[in-house]
Amino acid sequence: MAPFEKSMEMMPFKQRKCLETRKDEVCSIRSKFPNKLPVIVERYVREKTLPLLDKTKFLVPFELTLGQFLCLLRNKIALDATQALFLLVAEKSMSCMSSSMGEVYTRYSDADGFLYITYASQEMFGAPQPAARPPC
Repeated sequence: MAPFEKSMEMMPFKQRKCLETRKDEVCSIRSKFPNKLPVIVERYVREKTLPLLDKTKFLVPFELTLGQFLCLLRNKIALDATQALFLLVAEKSMSCMSSSMGEVYTRYSDADGFLYITYASQEMFGAPQPAARPPC
């Protein structure tokens, strides 16, 4: 793979395609698969220990719980039982694992129609914050 292709692959999905292209893609997906939700899963930008997934787009049933989806991702990444995996929904929320993907999608889907989920081995709360000042 050429260096340019590798860097494009590591670039977040939203930066690889414009809003209109992403909206068209969701429209096409939803017309072909009306009972599935389009989900983008990407590794947290500062994650160092977990591997990249071989794909970022998933079609998920409405009734699947976020906890079941987490189990699918754990299997896909091939984590052992002692390794932690945390999910951040829409770059701002750690949702309840018993929520259905339909509920999560309804609440957190992006303007483009995709639901964005970030995974990491450490807990993450929202967007990266500047480093705290050391105490005096």
